[in-house]
Amino acid sequence: MSGDTGTLMKNLLITGGCGFIGTNFIRYLLSPGESGDKPAFTGRIVNVDKLTYAGNPDNLSDIEARHPDRYRFVHADICDVSALEKAFDDFAIDAVCHFAAESHVDRSIVAPDAFVQTNLLGTFNLLELARKYQKRIKWFHHISTDEVFGSLGEQGFFTETTPYDPSSPYSASKAGSDHLVRAYRRTYDLPMTLSNCSNNYGPYQFPEKLIPLMILNALSGEPLPVYGDGKNVRDWLYVEDHCRAIWRIMTAGKFGETYNVGGRCEMQNIDVVEKMCDILERRVPDKKIGSRRKLISFVKDRPGHDRRYAIDCTKIERELNWRPQESFDTGLEKTIDWYLRNSDWVKRVQSGQYRQWMAQQYGER
Repeated sequence: MSGDTGTLMKNLLITGGCGFIGTNFIRYLLSPGESGDKPAFTGRIVNVDKLTYAGNPDNLSDIEARHPDRYRFVHADICDVSALEKAFDDFAIDAVCHFAAESHVDRSIVAPDAFVQTNLLGTFNLLELARKYQKRIKWFHHISTDEVFGSLGEQGFFTETTPYDPSSPYSASKAGSDHLVRAYRRTYDLPMTLSNCSNNYGPYQFPEKLIPLMILNALSGEPLPVYGDGKNVRDWLYVEDHCRAIWRIMTAGKFGETYNVGGRCEMQNIDVVEKMCDILERRVPDKKIGSRRKLISFVKDRPGHDRRYAIDCTKIERELNWRPQESFDTGLEKTIDWYLRNSDWVKRVQSGQYRQWMAQQYGER
């Protein structure tokens, strides 16, 4: 099944839709004017999110107001089978796009148990429900990471056939979930696809990840901590390009296939930070802060820090006619612009009052 699948999906369950990539994906499907793209989706989105520290329902408040008939939010944990099953029943779910995951490597080193629970058990629960309702499920797409492949040397790229070699509890838990999804395809013939992406960046990213953290620290004149020698290499993918790739897979992909999604933007971490400093110097010079590059400080490297990731996305380019539209320079400019325009959003997600409000509205999670 492909080509017209987007119009056949009537009730699409998106897990983790209040997180960074999930938010952007929902906005992409329901507000196509923002990107100029017009994805062929006319159904309803059911967003199931646990609302951990990185989940923010405020990201989609305007979507909920503009599309009350096409967007529903369900506050639930994917580890809670009964809550998930209720969502499948109440909304007659016929497709799944699975983003929900614990995803911060540093946190996985300190507290790996949450990563095993959410990324493995949560994925298992979704697969079991997809199997239970298999007669109506048209598509199950699982989003994963290039970190499952481990580290590259100075040459070469990750392909869809690269052996898995995870280095952290986070990447190990994602590797396990990938294997589960593929096993359910082979064992139960679920209509499944899987994608492994490189480092995403863009609007609505929680400020613990490299790019938003450095933007906000540089704006306030705080230190810019860079692990090790700063020469770890990542391939950077603008989040909207990733959203287009996911939808392309879910409407034109082949069941059982895996697609690597990358931005073809390899950069050393130190070069990324210096680029951000230079853009901010042009946009918002601050005599009191002075040169933002002087804020860079090298800190002790984290355990198991992979040296280089690089994605070969030839397969999705060739088979599904997808290509990233943003270069790193254009994507970074757009990202910085968004954070400069949305300082109120930043203040809310960083404030203790916001966390208290979240606890009152949705309970401690």
